[in-house]
Amino acid sequence: MSKVPMTVSGERSLREELERLRRVDRPRITQAIAEAREHGDLKENAEYHAAREQQSFAEGRIQNIESKLSNAQVIDVTTIPRTGKVIFGTTVELVNVDTDATVTYRIVGDDEADVKNNLISVSSPIARALIGKEEGDVVVVKAPSGNIEYEISQVQHI
Repeated sequence: MSKVPMTVSGERSLREELERLRRVDRPRITQAIAEAREHGDLKENAEYHAAREQQSFAEGRIQNIESKLSNAQVIDVTTIPRTGKVIFGTTVELVNVDTDATVTYRIVGDDEADVKNNLISVSSPIARALIGKEEGDVVVVKAPSGNIEYEISQVQHI
């Protein structure tokens, strides 16, 4: 399987979630299952079935995170020489050519993407249009509503 790019902060948050699932959630769920078993008949025990469902979800998430971390290629953008080009992990300030509205995005891995927090996936149309470009370049992003032109006003390696 090929490596998937991930930022240092993305890896850290996945490791923290994995640790919480293993050390906090897993024991809590195991305790809830044990308590539910004490109530008797398991066929009609809603608490037992709910706890088993939580256990299934938590174990699935643990496996999912372990898989992601094993296939991750962690990229620390602060160690890459600054060229002024847009690369994975950089923060880019864009100006809409038509409206003069500015927006700032950080290009991150697929699992880290959160548009509400201006974190866009490296595989998104905007990021694909930006990668390799420099400050001052104008890029055309193919959006569902039509093509949008952005000028790259600033590239930061944070």
